[in-house]
Amino acid sequence: MQWIETRAGVRMPRMIYGTAWKKERTAALVYAAVKAGFRGIDTACQPKHYHEAGVGEALKRLFDEGMARDELYIQTKFTPLEGHDPKRIPYDPKAPLHVQVAQSYEVSKHNLGIERIDALVLHSPLFPYRDLLEVWRAMESLEGVGQLGISNCYDPPLLQRLYSDARIKPAVVQNRFYDQSGYDAALRQWCDTNGVLYQSFWSLTANPHLLASDAVQEAARLRGVSPAQIFYAFLIAQGITPLNGTTSEAHMRDDLGVFEIALTFKEMEEIGGLLGG
Repeated sequence: MQWIETRAGVRMPRMIYGTAWKKERTAALVYAAVKAGFRGIDTACQPKHYHEAGVGEALKRLFDEGMARDELYIQTKFTPLEGHDPKRIPYDPKAPLHVQVAQSYEVSKHNLGIERIDALVLHSPLFPYRDLLEVWRAMESLEGVGQLGISNCYDPPLLQRLYSDARIKPAVVQNRFYDQSGYDAALRQWCDTNGVLYQSFWSLTANPHLLASDAVQEAARLRGVSPAQIFYAFLIAQGITPLNGTTSEAHMRDDLGVFEIALTFKEMEEIGGLLGG
């Protein structure tokens, strides 16, 4: 597994295992992913889509077997109220925003069974902006958090405003990687310029047309690998950290092999052209 050091001085793997929608399979899949070689885990304190306690079950098993905490990068999220199932909100919905953040963080640490979180990500921007800034200030005040980030933020001026106002600058942005946002071309360029690392999710699911393209198919054929591996290799070469949510142990092992794939300049240009860049 390759690693990169973020602006916050946190070591982050170049590919992260995503745990959304895994439900009761979460513990077994996280355990299998780490055994396959993944060293980064992404989750959220959002019972609607994540079983965060299941990640904690897997971590306990791994730690009991001798894995050191420092070998893993653990990333979770604070989800604003509108992102929750009203029947399963992990904090007091009537509490002030800064209290909601603190309560959610404590639930995450309890679920995961750890006292240090490598990254806490705001699951989506809040509006009006003053609410976003209040939540960010609350995140800045938490102890035991290695770095902060924001997800589902597709508006470069909004990200730039937050970056300007933040005392602790966002170290990562995690967005859906799809055509409807223009693959975040302008936002990713701004992130590159300002030392903010871009994480992609839905990288495969949203892009079957890219996987089926002649450029990706031919690069895969020449190397005897899957189109998914080629696309992951392309993303990583572009400086993107993809989330990988496969439930197949074979695919876990295969996808971690992308670090051995070196695409040619022509292949990078051809695939990049499919993204409009």
